[in-house]
Amino acid sequence: MDFETVSPAEFGASLKGLGLNILVRDVAAEVRFLETVFGMESHRVSRDFAIMAYGGQVFQLHGDHTYSQNPLLGLLPEAPPRGAGIEIRLYDSDPDEAAERAERFGAHVLQAPSDRPHGLRETFILCENGYAWVASRVLRVEEPAAGG
Repeated sequence: MDFETVSPAEFGASLKGLGLNILVRDVAAEVRFLETVFGMESHRVSRDFAIMAYGGQVFQLHGDHTYSQNPLLGLLPEAPPRGAGIEIRLYDSDPDEAAERAERFGAHVLQAPSDRPHGLRETFILCENGYAWVASRVLRVEEPAAGG
């Protein structure tokens, strides 16, 4: 599917499974953050909307103003963090590289990269909208020595 030319109706009809629409104050700024820190691809970027692609999945960014008729808009806090209670996990992103790029970008690294007991190395990075983006990679598991 060509995300640059697909009609809104055709794009909507193609969506399956679990979908994310993330509300942001400034779509272009969030796109720059996601491209720079996590290497995502953006499509159809406008003041109102963007399609983001990561690891074969797509999700959408919407400007706050596009939700004027949506009941969710009245629940948004005026100041970050917005995303308390949800982690947006990116399992195909190197946490060390993401944290380094986030610092250069000026984003807030909430937790430095660390090895976790559940078998992942991860870092928590907050975007300017207050969402927690978690770059994660599976830790390498050492094979037991032969005869041991």
